[in-house]
Amino acid sequence: MKSSKLNANNPVFWISSILLLLFVIWGAAAPNQMARSATRLFDFTTYAFGWFYLLAVFLIILFCLFLAFSKYGKIRLGKDEDRPRYSFFTWVGMLFSAGFGVGLVFWGVAEPMSHFFTPPIKGVEPLTPDAARLAMRYAFFHWGISQWSVFTIVGLALAYFQFRKDKNGLISTTLDPLIGQSGKSYLRAPIDILAVIATITGVATSLGMGILQINGGLNHQYGIPNSTGVQLIIIAVLLVLYLISSTTGLDRGIKWLSNLNLSLALLLMVFIFAFGPTVFILNSLVLGVGDYIQHFIETSLRLTPYKGGTWVRDWTIFYWAWAIAWSPFVSSFVARVSRGRTIREFVAGVLFIPPLIAVIWMAVFGGSALKLDLKSGEHIADSVQNDVSSALFVTLQHFPMTEIMSALSILLIITFLVTSADSATFVLGMMTTNGSLEPPFYIKIVWGTLMAAIAAVLLISSGLQGLQTASLIAALPFTVIMVLIGIALFKSIKQEPKRAK
Repeated sequence: MKSSKLNANNPVFWISSILLLLFVIWGAAAPNQMARSATRLFDFTTYAFGWFYLLAVFLIILFCLFLAFSKYGKIRLGKDEDRPRYSFFTWVGMLFSAGFGVGLVFWGVAEPMSHFFTPPIKGVEPLTPDAARLAMRYAFFHWGISQWSVFTIVGLALAYFQFRKDKNGLISTTLDPLIGQSGKSYLRAPIDILAVIATITGVATSLGMGILQINGGLNHQYGIPNSTGVQLIIIAVLLVLYLISSTTGLDRGIKWLSNLNLSLALLLMVFIFAFGPTVFILNSLVLGVGDYIQHFIETSLRLTPYKGGTWVRDWTIFYWAWAIAWSPFVSSFVARVSRGRTIREFVAGVLFIPPLIAVIWMAVFGGSALKLDLKSGEHIADSVQNDVSSALFVTLQHFPMTEIMSALSILLIITFLVTSADSATFVLGMMTTNGSLEPPFYIKIVWGTLMAAIAAVLLISSGLQGLQTASLIAALPFTVIMVLIGIALFKSIKQEPKRAK
C-alpha cells in the first residue's frame, strides 16, 4: 500500500476539503440563498435526470444477480486460501450499521404514513385500506434490493481489486481496466474527488435526518424545544462521540457498536411485534412482499411523463440518489470487512440480507402505525404530516413502557449515527491518503468536523430539502462512474484463470 502521509501533492484531500469548506462558509453566510439554490437544483436534477437514476439502478441489479449465479460467483475476494475474518452476525451488523440503519429508523413509520396520507398513484383515496396497501408496497420497494444493489456493485469492485489484485482502495483504481494502471492521472484525481464529495454529502444527509429525529423525540417525550439551537448542540455532542470512537479502530469501536446497533434494533422490533398487532403485521408483510415482487419491474422504471406530478421525483429518485451518494462510503466499508468471501456470498449477503431486515422493520413499525390509523382512528398520519421527525415517537406512545422504548429508540439513533460517522471518517481518511488502511487521526478529525459542519449548514438553511438536494446533486456524476465501475469489474473478472472459477 502507498504511504498514508499527507503532502502537498495530494490533490484529492486539498481540493475536496477546500471545496467543502467553501460550501460550509456559503451556507453559514447566506442560508437563504442556499435554500433557494437547493430548491432550484432539486427540481432541475430530478426532472432532467430522473430517468438516468432509475435505469442505472435497475441495470445494476441485473448485473449483480448475473455475477452471483454465473461461474464468476466462486471467485474469492482475496487469495484463494483467504477466509472471512468476521462472523456472519458481526458482518451483517456492520453492513446494516454502516448502511441505512439510521435512515430506516427515521423512515420506518414516517414513510408508510406519508404514502398513506398522500398515495403514490393518483386516483387512490388517501387514508383508506387501498392507500395503506400501496403505502406498504412502496415502502418495501424503496428499502429493498434496489438501494443495496448500488452498495453491492461498488463494494464488490473495491474488494475485488483491493484484496484479489493487491491494489489500493480508491474508487479510481476500480477503473484500471478502462483507463489503464499507469498514466491518465488527470482522470484519477477528479474521480476520487467526486467520490469524496458524494460520500460526505450522503453521510451529512443521514446525520442531519438523525439529528432531526433525535430532536423530535426529545421534544415529544421531554418537551425539549424543536429548534436549530438544540440541533446544533446535538451535532456537537455527536461529533465528539464519533471522533472518540474513531480512535479505537475498526476491530474495537465500530465492531462493538455494530453489534450493539443490531441487538438494539432487533430488541425494539421484537417488542413492537410482540405488543403490537402481530397477526396484522404478518399479513401485511406477506401481502407487501407479494406486491413488491409482482410490481417490481413496473415500479423500478416508473416515471410520469404523461400524467405529470413530482411524487416519483420526490421519493424514488431521491432515494436512489441518496444511495448512490452513500455508495463510496458504504461500499468502501463493506469491502473492508468482506475479505475472504466469494462473489456469490458477497452478493447474497449485501444485496438480500439488509433489505430483508429493512422490509421486516417496515412491516413491523409501518404496519403497526397503519393499523392504529385504520382501526383505532389514532390519526398518526396527521401527526407525521405536521412533524415527520416525530413519527416513531408518536407511534410508541400507543405501546406499553413508552418512556423506556422512546429512550431506547433515541439511544439506537445515536449509536447508528456514531457508527456511520465513525465509519465515514475512516473511509474518507482512506480515500484521501492514497488508499491507506490506517489513515492518520488528524485526517479523520478534518473529515469528521466538515461532515458535522455541512449537516449543520444544511439544517439551518433549508432543513430536510437541503439535505436531500445535497445528496441528489453529488450523486449525479457518480452515477456515471458507478456504471463504468461495473463495466471495468466485468472486464477484469473475465480474465480470471479457470481454476478460480
